[in-house]
Amino acid sequence: MKVAVVGATGLVGTVMLKVLEERNFPVTELIPVASERSVGKKISYKGNEYTIVGLATAIEMKPDVALFSAGGSTSQEWAPKFAKADITVIDNSSAWRMDPTKKLVVPEINAKALTKEDKIIANPNCSTIQMVLALSPLHDKYKIKRVVVSTYQSITGTGIKAVQQLENEYAGDKGEMAYPYPIHRNAIPHCDVFQENGYTKEEMKLVNETQKILDDRTIAVTATAIRIPVVGGHSESVNLEFENEFNEGDVRTLLNETPGITVQDNPDTNTYPMPIYAEGKNDVFVGRIRRDYSRENALNMWIVADNLRKGAATNAVQIGEYLFENNLIGQTKKL
Repeated sequence: MKVAVVGATGLVGTVMLKVLEERNFPVTELIPVASERSVGKKISYKGNEYTIVGLATAIEMKPDVALFSAGGSTSQEWAPKFAKADITVIDNSSAWRMDPTKKLVVPEINAKALTKEDKIIANPNCSTIQMVLALSPLHDKYKIKRVVVSTYQSITGTGIKAVQQLENEYAGDKGEMAYPYPIHRNAIPHCDVFQENGYTKEEMKLVNETQKILDDRTIAVTATAIRIPVVGGHSESVNLEFENEFNEGDVRTLLNETPGITVQDNPDTNTYPMPIYAEGKNDVFVGRIRRDYSRENALNMWIVADNLRKGAATNAVQIGEYLFENNLIGQTKKL
């Protein structure tokens, strides 16, 4: 199967290549795609060198699937051109997520909705993916009424420029700023741009995408998104209010049995999820599971995941795996 990775030199694109290799995705030909300034450069994949091409050239090469991680404006312009050429696009930007004609997919939750006609498939926001993976089985059993989430997000969610800013600040060097303030020894309650309602775009993604993925617009969601000087992944403090009564032991069991989730929850041994342990892993880690005694049928959880992995690259590759295994792309029936 011919696979294009659009944005192959970026943070997420680089991880996409790693995940494709680690999961032995059936790549018969790799097409790395990047901006014009990178065209002609080489990248390595499975011990072989590949030459980076531009977007127009990539379409001419007719890949079966294109994994996009090149920003919203690139996706808005180029994803329809790939789709018109009968290339399935899995897009990691926010460009198509809330488009009612496009599916927003976390494979463990709603991949079964995909068909051959879905030529542009949206990969959800990193913060949303890790949260809804834990919410989905609980919503199915207890019916979630309300979600209050505060995120503590890795600088890698902003990109290479933010990583460089933190490294400069560690070293005491001056350099280009990704944020309006220093991030070293700081917490900035400002992820993405502010909207007219006072929330940031990142916070509204958590609201709107959660309702769309869980297919329930009655779930009330409110969010505060915070950037912290961490590289390994995003952390979330999540408070849930259910319609139905629950048992904490049953919640742990249910989450433990959910594919893609690892429960780390033992206060006696100081066992709980942290980004330092989530970095480089594909699972979503859940801990600090405890009843909220201030509300009826309410629960607190702490959710951590590598935002470049399950929050972006791994989820996109898993969508591709589902499409391939169900004969929606490619020629061979099974991996």
